Amino acid sequence: MGVTAFGCSQDEAATFRDMAARLGVSPTIVEAAVCETNAELARGDRCISVSHKTQITNATLLALGRVGVEYISTRSIGCDHIDLKYAERVGISVGNVAYSPDSVGDYTLMLILMAVRDAKSTIRNSDAHDYRLSETRGKELRDLTVGVIGTGRIGTAVIHRLQGFGCRVLAHDRRPRTCAPHVPLDALVAQSDIVTLHTPLTADTHHLLDRRRIARMKPGAYVVNTGRGPLLDTEALLSALESGRLGGAALDVLEGEEGIFYADHRNRHIENKVLVRLQRLPNVLISPHSAYYTERALSDTVENSLINCVNFERGRTA
Repeated sequence: MGVTAFGCSQDEAATFRDMAARLGVSPTIVEAAVCETNAELARGDRCISVSHKTQITNATLLALGRVGVEYISTRSIGCDHIDLKYAERVGISVGNVAYSPDSVGDYTLMLILMAVRDAKSTIRNSDAHDYRLSETRGKELRDLTVGVIGTGRIGTAVIHRLQGFGCRVLAHDRRPRTCAPHVPLDALVAQSDIVTLHTPLTADTHHLLDRRRIARMKPGAYVVNTGRGPLLDTEALLSALESGRLGGAALDVLEGEEGIFYADHRNRHIENKVLVRLQRLPNVLISPHSAYYTERALSDTVENSLINCVNFERGRTA
């Protein structure tokens, strides 16, 4: 069977070829993200694999359906870059993948530690050869309460790491499933020194941390987001940070990141004014949706994306 893999970097392409040979799959590797104009490259393959980095338009889904694509495996946990209802309307099923939760778990803990130790200012000053101590003393995790919103595989991985630091951990999920105490969302927000987001993005979780909940947070509290940008009302967060109400934020994802993250904008104008204002703040860390970016996660996403396609093909012909 053949699988067309769109949006492949060089290391992804090499991994695809290696994994595909093991699984008896003939891959077609395409560096460019799937779009309406290159959908024709998938003709003859019922299954394709796509990256999460680019929004897949309905026009692209329609074009894929017309060339015979019946299944899309996205190399991501989230599917918010695909209109699932429209895909179903044009006869395309969509599947996601699981990958090592430790990738995002490790990264989240790193961001938490950097946030509470004022790492951005320290690194910036050191780069400018200013080696004086910051006026802001750091905090120790054992003295803090961390609220984890979303206790799936990644949220649970974060909780396990936090427990090793001796801090108090609170959790919130629609389906309680960890050993950390579960509390209502408003209670978690009000009691936590750090709030970290790990729930999937759906219509119900859009702006889960909204202006009202941000206003309920402790003065000096921190927000960490390695989930999806729209889980957080970024305008409301920015207001709370600029007013000095919150202690800081560490954001690996951001509303409006599409078309900015994963590209070199050093000599380009950034139209996302909220992003620019956030990056000017000394207590805000921004990274370009890179928490997942490890060698193990790459291997997991490629292998599981191919397995999805194989299973779909087998199910279709069974």
